[in-house]
Amino acid sequence: MKITSAEFIISNSQVDKCPKDFLPEYAFIGRSNVGKSSLINMLTNNKNLAKTSGKPGKTQLINHFLINKNWFLVDLPGYGYAKVSKKTKNIFQQFITNYFETREQLVCAFVLIDIRHEAQTIDIEFMSYMGESEIPFCIIFTKADKISKTKIDSHIAAYKKKMLANNWAEMPQYFVTSSTESIGKETLLNYIDEVNLAVIKSQNEF
Repeated sequence: MKITSAEFIISNSQVDKCPKDFLPEYAFIGRSNVGKSSLINMLTNNKNLAKTSGKPGKTQLINHFLINKNWFLVDLPGYGYAKVSKKTKNIFQQFITNYFETREQLVCAFVLIDIRHEAQTIDIEFMSYMGESEIPFCIIFTKADKISKTKIDSHIAAYKKKMLANNWAEMPQYFVTSSTESIGKETLLNYIDEVNLAVIKSQNEF
């Protein structure tokens, strides 16, 4: 897939105010400062589409971007550490949960994980929540240009070991990316394209 258009549509903190279009949605979420905005900008060929910042907790709303006029990319607030008040954090954690558990248009969530670090408990716990809630998701390992291939492989193996130890039958599908070097861009976009085609086929059968 080649992205030819990426248009900001709306930011809000209430799921019932999200777009009413029944277009496929792909939500991007991860710990604060995981490189989410940079990844979104890399995928869409627009360095200014999502706001990037060295300050964790920059994204605090549900942000919808219409891609190629036929699917939505949804930028969600990070979970875990962020330099925002406890009250603010509690609010956006609640609407994150509301989004995942009630948004019918969501076809896949991408959980972003910084590949430079060994398996983090907060990431494992969040993915366990996704699994228990039966929310379809894939993993995107970010910042792959920052460490060696050997370390990338060992860190992924550590995540797999932890997930299998936490009653997962298998590790979810994952992608290795780098926003700086566009690593994984084509593979990730092709996956979204395949899912979109499957969604369209399923809709046409009804």
